[in-house]
Amino acid sequence: MKSARLARCASLRVASFSLATLVACLGCDRPADVVIYTSVDQQFAEQAIKKFESDSGLKVAAVFDTEAGKTTGLLRRLEREAPAPRCDVWWSSEIFGTIELARRGIFEKYDSPAAADIPAEWKDRDARWTACAARARVLAFHPDRIRASDLPKTWREIVERDWKTRLAVANPLFGTTRGHLAAMFAYWGEEPAQEMLRRWADGGARLADGNSQAVALLVAGQVDVAMTDTDDVWVAQARGARIDLIYPALDDKSPAVWIPCSVGVVAGAPHPAAARKLMDFLVSAQVEELLARSDSKNVPVRKAVRKICGMSEMQPAAIDFERVTDALKISGEAARSTLLR
Repeated sequence: MKSARLARCASLRVASFSLATLVACLGCDRPADVVIYTSVDQQFAEQAIKKFESDSGLKVAAVFDTEAGKTTGLLRRLEREAPAPRCDVWWSSEIFGTIELARRGIFEKYDSPAAADIPAEWKDRDARWTACAARARVLAFHPDRIRASDLPKTWREIVERDWKTRLAVANPLFGTTRGHLAAMFAYWGEEPAQEMLRRWADGGARLADGNSQAVALLVAGQVDVAMTDTDDVWVAQARGARIDLIYPALDDKSPAVWIPCSVGVVAGAPHPAAARKLMDFLVSAQVEELLARSDSKNVPVRKAVRKICGMSEMQPAAIDFERVTDALKISGEAARSTLLR
């Protein structure tokens, strides 16, 4: 099946990303003072990294990932390198893989003073990671083909209303889609979430090679709606695409799904002092503002920074990240057996 081929191709990309991303490393003209692995979109990550280099005088080597294998390839690399780390700082575009790594002892405990004004719900109780600069999981649609009033107000309604339309969704084994599916399993229970996957499979949902491709399918008119992240919609709109979005809640008792970036210092990092300086910078209000003003338009978790950026109407709410991480294994198995068979 096409979905199975897609899964195999994505796996191959994840396995082979290392050479391509090493070529993209910053700071190849002299030895790096600090090494970062990041799944934040390269165009946005590079802005922050270059600012840090300019301010600190430190040279950063950055390893990026692929769109198809978003985050997952780098997670596995950090696990493999744990006995002899090559990376100093992990900067992820999502949170759940970061929690998986923290549970495996990949990060040292570091309570960054730069994160003192970040609300507690966005930080690890054991100071192994800090989250900020969130994106929401949204349902994007083409207003000429479907009305916003016809769309489900919650993700749960997609199942309960037997809601059917042409849908694109990124491979749920990777990136923010992986966490989104796990949130459905965590908050709804296994059977309703399994039913949703069965309906996607039976209804011919289009599996995309990443969130940006899901939006591209929508823009091309090949689907009516796409599950994606806010930044993919903003970027498409900036390029002239006529699409819009809604922010469905998980269910009528839970908020929308906001997935923050996350940062941790690798335990046994080769450059520990520089690593802490880089983490201080990445979790700072300055970087939240930088990402908010970029084309990505990540929403700051700091209320004061939202006000500065003209985003006071946005209210990102933290879901139970640990609970969702607990559901990753079962949701991944369900996706493989039902949607990617």
